[in-house]
Amino acid sequence: MSYFLSTRSSFYSFLFTIPLFIIYEVGILFLSSDDIIVVRNGADFLMRTLLESFGIYGLYGLGAIFLVGSIFTYFFFMKDKNKNNIRANYLFIMLFESICWAFVLYFLLFKFMLVLMNPIGKTIIQQVTLAIGAGIYEEFLFRVLLIAGLSGIIDFVFLWNVKIRRTAALVIAAGLFSAFHFMGEYGDYFSMELFLLRFFAGIVLGALYFTRGFGITAYTHSIYDLIVLIKITTYSTN
Repeated sequence: MSYFLSTRSSFYSFLFTIPLFIIYEVGILFLSSDDIIVVRNGADFLMRTLLESFGIYGLYGLGAIFLVGSIFTYFFFMKDKNKNNIRANYLFIMLFESICWAFVLYFLLFKFMLVLMNPIGKTIIQQVTLAIGAGIYEEFLFRVLLIAGLSGIIDFVFLWNVKIRRTAALVIAAGLFSAFHFMGEYGDYFSMELFLLRFFAGIVLGALYFTRGFGITAYTHSIYDLIVLIKITTYSTN
């Protein structure tokens, strides 16, 4: 299979995002127990809360599920004889592509210096941890799960064709993605300008998810946040 077709697959996405997941979870481990509750990415916290309703408790239950899912995806891929072997060079190309997309998003929004994550971390380590967590957990929640769920609901209710219902799901998910950042104790104060900016970012990330898959979208989100974080930190120290 070609690079673009292969790297859109669930297998390459899970394989590609494992380093993000590990860095985020290790970053959480080095924080104090009080800071963990504050710094946990909002989407991460929301998914863990949902898991608790099914009797899965603990800070690392979601992480365990992610790893188990990765293992199952790996074995499913390896059983498919029609697919090519894993190409490590694809992962490096995916990283380069993600950096390029992150800069595209940055130049679209650079006048506003918009960080997609909620800026609740107190230290640089906390902010970096949040940026990485935003990429993997927000994209998994708002792109992978929410778009699929909304698309299924729209299909059931309106019987629209695939293209229309996926587009509608993308737009609704982008709106919820933006609104999510204003919710809760650590959310931003609401402003229509900020809502529309994050909504636009959600549209861009949703379109990227449709065309390039979860892995590249997650890295693009994280790298974008890191670029803005570096820019803000550099500006504040001058």
